[in-house]
Amino acid sequence: MVVKMFGSGQAGCARGVLACLVEKGIEFEIVPVDILKGEQKKPEFLALQPFGKVPVVQDGDLTLFESRAIIRYYAEKYAGQGTCLLGKTLEERALVEQWLEVEGQYFSPPSYALVVQVLIVPRHGKPQDLPLIESSAQKLGEVLDVYEERLSKSKYLAGDFYSLADLTHLPFIDYIVSATDKGYLITNRKHVNAWWEDISSRPAWKKVSAM
Repeated sequence: MVVKMFGSGQAGCARGVLACLVEKGIEFEIVPVDILKGEQKKPEFLALQPFGKVPVVQDGDLTLFESRAIIRYYAEKYAGQGTCLLGKTLEERALVEQWLEVEGQYFSPPSYALVVQVLIVPRHGKPQDLPLIESSAQKLGEVLDVYEERLSKSKYLAGDFYSLADLTHLPFIDYIVSATDKGYLITNRKHVNAWWEDISSRPAWKKVSAM
């Protein structure tokens, strides 16, 4: 059965879901939702996602939203297919979950604020909040200092294996490096930069980036 993903191949969280689907070799189709036109706020979409956010997936009778829940679901459902993204032992899985929490609680908020102010706000003809951009960059730098220390000891965040903990960082780091002037936050950190170059060169992410 083909998975339907409601969203956009260019929206941050949706791109993370797509990367997971490709890593797992899951057949899918994208049902476009133009967030710049506000299509995510229309009644038919709110019937799927009451908070009006993308992405949403439909997998048979299951409708699921929130990108981290979606990628956990597919990594578990197709554990024996494609790339193992959860770890192979209880200890490895615990570390994957730990770094997924770090991404959600510490990395994502300043990254999201930075990307919204630099990329989204100008598209709506609104002035950028420059103090917020700078404070977000500072907070993100502090988080990445922790990553630098961690990645000096292991190839990936949860250990020496690629996992959801790494995958979920791809969309926003890609925006920061390629579409803002804050790419130095990644490139000036030796181990973070090596990690980024590794995970962003994966065939699955290249396929998503080309969509």
